[in-house]
Amino acid sequence: MLSKRAGILAAALAAAGLLATAPAALAQVGSGNWTPDSPSFKVQEKGCGKVSDLTFTLSCSSDSGEQRAERRYDTYSGGTHQFEGYFKITSQSGSRISLKQTFHGDQGPFFMLAVEKGGRMYSVEGGQTISGGATVGTSVRVNTINQVGSTHKTYINGSLKHTTSSPGGDFYDKFGAYRTASGAGPITVTWDKIRFWHQ
Repeated sequence: MLSKRAGILAAALAAAGLLATAPAALAQVGSGNWTPDSPSFKVQEKGCGKVSDLTFTLSCSSDSGEQRAERRYDTYSGGTHQFEGYFKITSQSGSRISLKQTFHGDQGPFFMLAVEKGGRMYSVEGGQTISGGATVGTSVRVNTINQVGSTHKTYINGSLKHTTSSPGGDFYDKFGAYRTASGAGPITVTWDKIRFWHQ
């Protein structure tokens, strides 16, 4: 009898454990089955850009030259690829800084998510507003889904905010802090809970 009760208790604890981990496993957005990825990356620092683990700083207010502090992940071709991460701006006196990019191989930045001072997030290509709320001290969740040769979608805090066509070819993800052509620092941003999937 005790053995049967112990079995029931163990099953209940196991179920509780699964429930406790389910939200993290299902945090990605978009339909279908997703396979986790673990791409490697290289740190990129240029100008006044500095990287310390997942903290990215542009320490100067220069509005010229290349000022970047980023992680550049492995290249992929074909299929559907999802990035997920949470950023928090910890200090900002500059504006128009790109925080996340989907790069189109050797052809350059295909999609750039940037932030203005005050919290407006926008697409650098065309200037379309994507969302507000990226103020100093606020955590923002970003998901991008690139279906190569079809669509590129951007989600903010789990809601679809931007869709554009995706060409074929090679792509890779970057995030951190990068001065756009019309922007300038300083800014410090921390990223957290970085994950990737494909299908």
